[in-house]
Amino acid sequence: MTQVPQTPLIPNNSLITPTPEEGRALAIMLARHSIHAIQGELETLQAGRVQYAHDPEALIAASHVVAVEFATIAAANNYWRRPSL
Repeated sequence: MTQVPQTPLIPNNSLITPTPEEGRALAIMLARHSIHAIQGELETLQAGRVQYAHDPEALIAASHVVAVEFATIAAANNYWRRPSL
């Protein structure tokens, strides 16, 4: 069995991003890292993908995971609001 390479769950140990777009990309990356940390066997991970790739409920559940990650990142970034001048 091939193991998915372990990477830091939070790159650079920070949720701070310059823009919401980068925050969204970070949210997707964090969701993927979480799945890899939970299911570390590459073959099992790939086999499961066939099952959920065409399942609307599974895809909605995956989207929800990303949305939760993004909400956390947005809060950490104070929703990218700049102070009034």
